[in-house]
Amino acid sequence: MPVRNKERHRTERIGWLRAAVLGANDGILSTSSLVLGVAAAHTTHSNVLVAGVAGLVAGAMSMAAGEYVSVHSQADTEQADLDLERAELKADDHGEHKELAAIYVARGLDPSLAKQVAQQLMARDALGAHARDELGISETVRARPIQAALASAGSFAVGAALPLLVTVIASGAGLIPLVSGTSLAFLALLGGLAARAGGAGVTMGAIRVTFWGALAMALTAGVGSLFGTGP
Repeated sequence: MPVRNKERHRTERIGWLRAAVLGANDGILSTSSLVLGVAAAHTTHSNVLVAGVAGLVAGAMSMAAGEYVSVHSQADTEQADLDLERAELKADDHGEHKELAAIYVARGLDPSLAKQVAQQLMARDALGAHARDELGISETVRARPIQAALASAGSFAVGAALPLLVTVIASGAGLIPLVSGTSLAFLALLGGLAARAGGAGVTMGAIRVTFWGALAMALTAGVGSLFGTGP
């Protein structure tokens, strides 16, 4: 009998994809907005570059720390639930069989079949069966703090490098339109790619990211122009 190829679903990407998209989007948006805000204040080109580089470094570290702490909290919660479930299995194995069978009955199985399924799954891996079907914890969506931190920091740095590179090349009156235009294009591309990777509509994904990016850049540039020192 031929062996079927293992199906790959988009939910397998959810951990790293969320962190990577968030990091790259924030890298482009925050760095370009920072550059535009400082440039709109009519400061020197070197000061704009320093602000951009500082924003890249600080943002990457902030993303890494924030993702690690946040996802680690989720991992701690998952581990606490697993420890509790392990103790319940040890204290009342029969009750846990009934609880798991009831879950399968609620999903549509006949009570006798649900009981058999619960018995067989628990005989193979009792904690795994309860983690998956009672707690909703599986390897696909389980929290991975280090993976999330590295993905966020790396993608933020890559995203931030794009408007920063344009800032290095551009100068004078062309800096603001070039940085804003290319950054919006980067955001639209990222939004479309992320939507495609996640199986969503590419056009709406690009429009959604571009709209909020344009709003953030406009507000930041407005603040820089309002509080700038003048040409």
